[in-house]
Amino acid sequence: MALSFTLGIEQVQNELIEMQPPGCYWLTVNRPDDAHRLARQVIGAQQALTLISAGAPPQSLLEPALPNGPARIPFYSLSEKRRALLDLPEDLARTLSAKPRLILFFNNFSFIEKLSPVELIAWIKKINRTLVARHCCLLIITSGSGVNNLRQNLLSSFRQLNGLAHLEYQQDSWNYRVSWWCHDQRLMADRALRLTLQESGFAVLREDDQNTPLTLNDEAICIAEQQVLEGAPPLSSHWQLFDSNELVASRAQQADSATVIFSLKNNEEIHTLSRQIHTLRRARGAGLKIMVREMQTSLRYSDERLLLACGVNAIVPFGAPMSRFLTTLESLQGQRYNRHVPANLDALLLSLQPLQEKGFLPLDNFCQSVTRLVSNTLLPENGKGLLVALRPVPELKPEQALTLCKPRRYGDLVTVRGDRLYLFLSSCRYNDLDTALKFIFRLPHDEIFSNRLVWFEDLQILSEVRQMKTLVPEAWKDVPPAMTVAQPAVKPPQPTERQTPQPVVLSFTKQGVVRK
Repeated sequence: MALSFTLGIEQVQNELIEMQPPGCYWLTVNRPDDAHRLARQVIGAQQALTLISAGAPPQSLLEPALPNGPARIPFYSLSEKRRALLDLPEDLARTLSAKPRLILFFNNFSFIEKLSPVELIAWIKKINRTLVARHCCLLIITSGSGVNNLRQNLLSSFRQLNGLAHLEYQQDSWNYRVSWWCHDQRLMADRALRLTLQESGFAVLREDDQNTPLTLNDEAICIAEQQVLEGAPPLSSHWQLFDSNELVASRAQQADSATVIFSLKNNEEIHTLSRQIHTLRRARGAGLKIMVREMQTSLRYSDERLLLACGVNAIVPFGAPMSRFLTTLESLQGQRYNRHVPANLDALLLSLQPLQEKGFLPLDNFCQSVTRLVSNTLLPENGKGLLVALRPVPELKPEQALTLCKPRRYGDLVTVRGDRLYLFLSSCRYNDLDTALKFIFRLPHDEIFSNRLVWFEDLQILSEVRQMKTLVPEAWKDVPPAMTVAQPAVKPPQPTERQTPQPVVLSFTKQGVVRK
């Protein structure tokens, strides 16, 4: 039987978790905390292991002590420099013996990002030559913002990697997606598992199959709020119209594969509607076709994501004609909802709308809030918002421009660094920037600022935020700078010299009193 090492994930078939030497396997993980848990689970499942860490001390993976695993683990810390990464194949060739073993290389994406895609493929080839010569197995675990870009680059390295998989957090569970995995001359590709976290580590989550409705007898039924038809009568005998969304949700609790259509008239209905849809999708399964028709302009980008995450199949925007609405309705027939809907709606609301701050923040707080939002893996990559740097015209100081800035939406933040105003606009698209600035500033922004810079990709925003904290030491951090208003120059009155009294001696004569 061939020698093999395991990832240690419970209740998963061996073909998807076992690694055989010589070979190189790569796991990408969105959240660093999940990568830390997975690495400790791998360590605990081995009899012998060599640990290499970059970006974090290797001791952090071994503390607290694991209940299982090797009694003695040799570990190495790799400097976070490009040269150190390029020299790793030669370093392994010098230090490893010919004894078969598993090497765990734990790192973050900012370290791997130092190599271009071409250099990365060449680096993997050199690693493979070392692994073949030493008959060893290498498992690479990479986490952090940007791993989706790394994953796309690694998809072209099929001939160099024996396995590629991705672990992604889904609010109440984890999605483990195997792009390919080689085991005992067999290839498993394009597999997806849902995992849960137990005391012993990650394990397969056994869910009830909700993708098959109990019955298809009501598939032709349309349960709708009456305003979605714009005053028209029911289109057929299969249509059931109700006076409110509450009545629609109540009737839909008895449906299995019908089409359910809600109306949305204003932004205040978003949370109530999301709860109704979430309850329906969790209770009635994937057979329902749920639509939302926007009757007035009310949906923001973040609201659309929230409704889709709660279980909506399609959203018809305001202004779409009746023909477009009916075409969308027809396209949903026969579909099944395949996305995962988390059980905890409150946690979902918090994760999709995480910033409950708006307006001015000191520089440190601004950087912390933006970093926390951009690092949220539940939000779409490169779609979390815009970072905008605005330089005022020469006649205007940044502090004066700040008094004209009035962000109204939660998640819209502003701070000052040097001679620029920095704005972060949460869930704002690039083509909506001018509209957003028009509502934020009291005066036309083209007249207030001479130029602007915009960052919209996650890695660009994180890089600029790091520079904001380090490159300008004179930036004020605790309180806004004091406003200095120029006063007209008034010459102060000159003090007058006070005369001192002089003594006078008088004498009496026949002519009268005279001065001596």
